[in-house]
Amino acid sequence: MASAVEAGKKTAAYRVVDEYLTPDLKVVGIGSGSTVVYVVERILQRPELKHIVYIPTSFQSKLLIVEGGLTLGSIEQYPEIDVTIDGADEVDEQLNAIKGGGACQFQEKVVAEAAKKFVIVADYRKKAKNLGTEWIKGVPVEVVPMTYKSVMNSIENKLSIKPIQSKLRMAVNKAGPVVTDNGNFVVDAHFGAIENPHQLLQELKLLTGVYEVGLFCKMAEKAYFGEEDGSVSVWTN
Repeated sequence: MASAVEAGKKTAAYRVVDEYLTPDLKVVGIGSGSTVVYVVERILQRPELKHIVYIPTSFQSKLLIVEGGLTLGSIEQYPEIDVTIDGADEVDEQLNAIKGGGACQFQEKVVAEAAKKFVIVADYRKKAKNLGTEWIKGVPVEVVPMTYKSVMNSIENKLSIKPIQSKLRMAVNKAGPVVTDNGNFVVDAHFGAIENPHQLLQELKLLTGVYEVGLFCKMAEKAYFGEEDGSVSVWTN
């Protein structure tokens, strides 16, 4: 199963690079996560793409760019991006997505919004009719550390839909909570099937202390999924 998933990720990532990245582009956003490793791998196989400036969304993607010998840029230098390619934790049929399983949702959203084209690449397990049905770890909500308890209280009591569960994300190889690249905490709020992700996004963003929310609504133009049999399926907005 694992090898089939990885093969699907690789096939989908290669196809996205081949269809979206051309030598005339100047700036490309590189997302975070396991699938993006194959995106960079494919870029490095195509020398005609080496002159492009690549903008990372996390420390992980920064390392991929630097260690691959590609040109590293920042969003401050290049606020307009031609294409951003990123993974996702879950994608619904309208191409809304949950992102932030790796706690990089703020940078990922900044780089995605700056792009003329935003494309998602993932494996078949990330497809869902509604968000919150396959990815049950919750919507990642990045919060300023001093506000995490008040934000969690607001999530429980002030939204139009009540969460099934919300919890502070704890680190694995460190005592205490996960700390994002921005020095913030992450609250994972699971709502079950989300009928209106855009409304939920708006409600969460209005809570004082919320830094960013891992709901990416009405942003992607296509999503490429590596299937278990090695083929690639494409959803279009």
